[in-house]
Order: sequence, then structure tokens, then C-alpha cells
Amino acid sequence: MLKNKSNLIKIVVFFVALLALNWLGTKVYQRFDLTQNKRYTLSQSALATVDGVKSPIIVDVFLEGNFPSEFRRLRNETKQLLAEFALNNDQIIVNFINPLEDEQSRDANIEQLVQRGLAPLQLSVNSNGKTSQELIFPWALASYNDQTVKIPLIKNQIGASQQELVTNSVQHLEYAFAEGFQKLVTPKSKKIAILKGNGQLGDAYIADFLQTIKEHYFLAPFTLDSVATNAEGTLHKLKAFDLIISAKPTQAFTEEEKLVLDQYTMNGGKSLWLTESILMDKDSLYNEEGRGIAMRNELNLNDFFFSYGVRINPVIVNDLYSAPITIAMGEGSNAQFQPLKWPYSPLAAGNPKHPITSNLNLVKFDFASQLDTLKSSTKKTILLQSSKLTKLEGVPKEISLEIVTQDQDPASFTKGPQTLAVLLEGQFTSAYENRIKPFKMAAHKDSSPQTKMIVIADGDVIKNDVIKNKPQELGFDRWTGQSFGNKEFLVNAVNYLLNDDGLLDVRTKDIKIAFLDAEATADHKTQWQLITIALPLVLLAIFGVVFNYIRRKKYA
Repeated sequence: MLKNKSNLIKIVVFFVALLALNWLGTKVYQRFDLTQNKRYTLSQSALATVDGVKSPIIVDVFLEGNFPSEFRRLRNETKQLLAEFALNNDQIIVNFINPLEDEQSRDANIEQLVQRGLAPLQLSVNSNGKTSQELIFPWALASYNDQTVKIPLIKNQIGASQQELVTNSVQHLEYAFAEGFQKLVTPKSKKIAILKGNGQLGDAYIADFLQTIKEHYFLAPFTLDSVATNAEGTLHKLKAFDLIISAKPTQAFTEEEKLVLDQYTMNGGKSLWLTESILMDKDSLYNEEGRGIAMRNELNLNDFFFSYGVRINPVIVNDLYSAPITIAMGEGSNAQFQPLKWPYSPLAAGNPKHPITSNLNLVKFDFASQLDTLKSSTKKTILLQSSKLTKLEGVPKEISLEIVTQDQDPASFTKGPQTLAVLLEGQFTSAYENRIKPFKMAAHKDSSPQTKMIVIADGDVIKNDVIKNKPQELGFDRWTGQSFGNKEFLVNAVNYLLNDDGLLDVRTKDIKIAFLDAEATADHKTQWQLITIALPLVLLAIFGVVFNYIRRKKYA
């Protein structure tokens, strides 16, 4: 009787302990990220984008289906990342959808997704020595309170293999989703002035960039015309903006306008200058002669930038590592459009150590000038540089399309990397310190608080194509199908200048993913099949024979 009672007590204690352990497990939950680079640990800035969200964020991911192994890895990493977001806020609801699964609705789904701006990606799949083409939609749609944003899951990079493409994309996933969530839940507060009146690019030619940043910031055009009659009033209005952008000015600034811009900086204003010292447009070459004259562009800004620590030199950067130009070869109906080498469109690489340009695709320039950094009170960081194979050409100079038919001598490209974009940070000194001012200003300042400025040596970096009065995507070459990093670079630059750079730190996260070598796997396929399938069977047969022999000998 006592023994049964003792056993009953043990059983009751066991179940009570089990219930207590389960209850404790629901209250205390901990996950451990044992990866070397902590790729499953979300940054605080990424988590902050969904903190306090009380309404559901619906995320529809179209990366589902029968993919090559590399893209299955991207899908799995996306699932894992969104699971981490959902663990921190249960309002995030994730659906993985295969839009191509149903053959009957396949074409309609493709058309609908393309109309929403979700371009498909064509994959080459190698299997058993055969190559086939597969279509995927590497996109996600996030919806919140009747708003929807597109989130790209692929991070393009020129010349990258599929494995490199997936690695770059995985590294970019956290930033892509955090930025998308931020667009949905964070109200706009900061204001940007788009400078007009000095021959800057028209709205149609910067439309794609403006369309992108207006999701985060308030935008407004601003002219300096009123400086001549009410300079201090113009400055007062300009100081209401957090950032000014001047996109490829072609008309000189007056001393009065420069003083207003200078004092805007002295009062802590940020600025993004896309300027150049050369007047030359690639479109001007498409004439009967196929040539044009590159001339110096005098903007009266040399002393302005010089005092801040930058000099824009009136030379053209000629680079062997450049984007092609597409021209018609042949005559009449036999003419064909061909991309040909064009050294006047340098492809600039970003500074891998800075969040603006880390993990950035190549940025395309056209007839870029060259920048020098000078000793001043500001800190200078080079953001973009040309390749080592460069040479500099002075102006005026005749530019002809005939250069595409000539072989370039690499031995003449000896000038090394040229600076094409630079970031200035710190305390700026006024360009009008100890100088006669063009007009009297009641509260003139000779130094600024901590502020920032970016100077880019080519206004075409921000310029999108316009076809039939319709702006095209910035950085996309419709002839070659290549996408350059222009838009991403400029968006990152604006975020950084406006101190909206918490998410930029996510972009510097270094993630390394191990892939199988497809070629080596195919070459040694039979060998590994023997090792993984035949060898275990052989070992099992040997074990059976030895075991039976010992058993018979022992019990005979």
C-alpha cells in the first residue's frame, strides 16, 4: 500500500513539474544566434521601424516555387528574416505566394504583377548538363492601413554570377524590409528644396529620383530669383528646408545668390550638389556629323567650394572601365543598334567602408569632371572613384562618335583613380569670411555648426531618360538591360545628409553564405554518388558478414 502511494506521489510530482516547466517556457523565451556574423540578429534600427505598430502589416512574398538552389537559399533567408521581425511584433503577417503555380492564371498574374512595377527575373538553370530558363518574381508587397510599398528582394550587381547575386541580395534583405516598413509607418517630417532658376535639369529628367524620395520627405521647388530684391527674406525662407539639391546647374550664380547659399550652410543647412565644370551632353552627339564640342561651364562657384575644401577641375575623366554607348551601325533597314565601348561614361566604384556606398552597384557618369580635396576645416570622405585606367582631357575639345571604332591604348590611361564624389562633414568656414559682402546681412555667420555637404562631379548622375514624354527608371539602360547604382547612391546620400541614416548602418552588415560549386559537383557527380550511396551499403554488407561469422563461431 505504501509503495503504491509513494509511486502515485512521484507521478503527481512529475506532472506538476512538467506543467511548471511548460508554463515557464511560455514566459521565458530565448533564441541564440550562433552564426559567425550574427546574420539572424536584427539590428536595433531595423527593429525600431516596427516598434509600436498596432495594426497588421501584411507582407506578401512572391519568392516561392521550384527554384535553383541559390534562390531557394534566398527564399529561406527571407523566411527566416521575416520570422525574426514577426517575433518582435506579432502584427507582422507573412504570406509566401507562387504566382506561377496555376497554369490557367499564370499569364494574368504575370501581367498584373508587371503592371504594379514588379519586374520578373529570368534565370538560367543548369541541370545535368542541360540549360533551361525559369521566371521568378523576387519581390514582396507590404501593406499597412491602406498603403502598399514594393520591396525588392534582389540586389543587382553588374557582372555578378547567380551565387554572387544571391549573396548580395541576402546581405541587403534586412535593409530592404526595414526601409519598406519605415515607409509605411513613419510619417514624413523633413523638407527638401529642389533649386531652380540656374539652368538646373527639368522635372521630367529628375522625376524618377524625386518620385523615390518623396515617399520619405516633403519636396518643394525653390528659386533664388527673389535674392536680388529681398536677399534676407529669401534666406529666411530657405532655412525652413533641411536640405537643398541642385541638379546640374548650367547658369552662373550671382554673388548675392552665393552669399545666401553660403549663409544657409553657416546656419546648419545640408546640401547635395550635382554639378560639373564641363558642358557636354551625349544627346548632342546624335547629329549628322556625330560630334560636338565640350566647353567649360563657368558657374562662379569655384571660391564657394574651395573654401569648403573641394575643387572641381575643368577636365573630362576618360576611363577604360566604362558603360557602353548604343549607336546604330549600318545603313537604312540594315542598321542595327549595338553597344560599343565609350570611355566618356565612367563606372565609379563606391567606398566600401562608408554606409552610403557600401554594397553599392557601380554608378554611371557621363562626361564627368574631376574633384580635388583641399585642406580646410571639414572632414572629407571620398565616396566614388573611377578605375585606375584613366586619363584626363582638357577643354574645349571636340568629342566624336568615331572614337568607338578606334582601339584605345591602355598604356595612355595612367592617371589612376579619379575622385568623382566627396562627402564634407564638420564645421564649415564661410566663403565670405574676411571678404567684402555683396550686400549687408544683419546676422552674418563666418562658421557653421556641425553639418554636411556632398559634391558630385557630374549632374548626369541624377538624370533619367525621357521617352515619349515619359520619365524612365534612373540608372537603367534600356539598350543593354543593365541597372546601375545611381538611384540607390543618391537616396542613400539624402538619407545620410538628413541624419536619417540609422538604416544605412544595416547595409554595412557583412554576411557570408557558403554555396556548393556547381561545376565541381557536376564533374564529380559519380564519385560522390558512390561515396554517399554505394559506400554505406558496402560497409553495411561487410558488417553483416563479419557479424554472422562471429555469431556462428561463438554459438556453433
